[in-house]
Amino acid sequence: MAHLNQVQLARRWSLSPRTLERWRWRDQGPRYLKVGGRVVYRLEDVEAFERASARQPEATLRSGGTL
Repeated sequence: MAHLNQVQLARRWSLSPRTLERWRWRDQGPRYLKVGGRVVYRLEDVEAFERASARQPEATLRSGGTL
């Protein structure tokens, strides 16, 4: 099973690692694990969060089109 640490996920999403810390503090963002005091994200949880966060453009919705 693949894991990403906070810095790797921040790079993947072009975010500050502090943003991920804030999200954890607010119970937002993808699921994470604390292993020996370290925070890691399972790749499958990251990908599930990305799918759940995907938005369809409004113009496509208005025209009745599909992606």
